[in-house]
Amino acid sequence: MQLENTGIDETIIDVEPLDRLMGKHAFIRAGQWDYERVTYDYKIASKEKNITYYIRIQGYAVEGDVDLGNAVIQLKTPLIGKHYYPHGVEYGEDENFPDNLVDRATNLVSKIKDDIDQYKK
Repeated sequence: MQLENTGIDETIIDVEPLDRLMGKHAFIRAGQWDYERVTYDYKIASKEKNITYYIRIQGYAVEGDVDLGNAVIQLKTPLIGKHYYPHGVEYGEDENFPDNLVDRATNLVSKIKDDIDQYKK
């Protein structure tokens, strides 16, 4: 599910402050990157058996290299996904996401937007 109208879509920011800000809000990049793309995940446990939710923020380098730490990243529309063990994460519109999860995701992204606004290019 896409989180529309968050204000971070298309934002352009250097990868170094982006990594710092995302970490501050418990979004983890870990090994989810390549030379041109980054993915930050926020994990939310569920009471449902074998279900975990993720708030995912992705971006791609409009210049520079993620590996070298000199990339300038353009952010994409944030997503909410549902991980079905052991099959993987589904982001489709056919998925049902609890309203409190959507509200929580929207609030988290809003806080990130406030911090990112200081560094936008």
